Amino acid sequence: MVKNLCQSETLGEGMGLSWQEITYAQLTAQAVTETTDLDNPQQVSDTLLSITPTLVAIETYMTDRVQARINKKGFAKIGQLAQNAVERKKDEDGLTLFATFTGTSDPGAGVTLTSGYIASAATNIRGNTTEPGYDPINCVLHPFQIHDLYNELIAAVGTGIVAEGPTARVFQSGVDLPVANCKIYPDGNMTIDALSDAKGAVFAKEGMIIVQGRAPKVVTVRNEHRGGGGYHIYHYDEYAYGERLAAWNYLMESDATAPTS
Repeated sequence: MVKNLCQSETLGEGMGLSWQEITYAQLTAQAVTETTDLDNPQQVSDTLLSITPTLVAIETYMTDRVQARINKKGFAKIGQLAQNAVERKKDEDGLTLFATFTGTSDPGAGVTLTSGYIASAATNIRGNTTEPGYDPINCVLHPFQIHDLYNELIAAVGTGIVAEGPTARVFQSGVDLPVANCKIYPDGNMTIDALSDAKGAVFAKEGMIIVQGRAPKVVTVRNEHRGGGGYHIYHYDEYAYGERLAAWNYLMESDATAPTS
């Protein structure tokens, strides 16, 4: 989920071990007249962003005896399980970065999330006076956090006739509406802490970056010494996440108690 919502770059061959890019601070122009002696050179300042992809891997082992007897559909699922594990870790690593975001317009631990907090974070990103962020702006939350938004939007259901519109749509389909032009995505891989809180985020696509190292690969190695012979199967991926600009990333921490109504 997260990898699809942030900017992606590839660390190609011959580019070293780290992805590096320079960001420049904005300059200031001034008004001049016919009598102005323009002697006010602006200083260019830059910041180096460096991200080093790291390897993740998972190993499975299949003996010849098991492979000969296992159902073909079951055999195909085993490979999918290993790749799913790699993809899940890739998503979880992106979610872990949320906790480092210093931008906060969230309700905080133990407090119920409402749409106003999301709108506030999106507005702060777009309205940053130093370097405004640009659309698309996304919001990733635990499904339990999104349920609180659902309750907010359908509060009028049962008190009268609900006409066709946002409330009726959410009641029927769930929270699939953007808030302040910020699309909301559920992610069940997000951790809920011991106090029943979750740390989602609102961020501009350019605020987060994932750097892909070598492309994912699967390697099989024959082993005659174990279990009468078989194959070690290794799934590899190489990547790393980074934060491009703190002003474009906002933590969205709130209560994430499992809903009962």
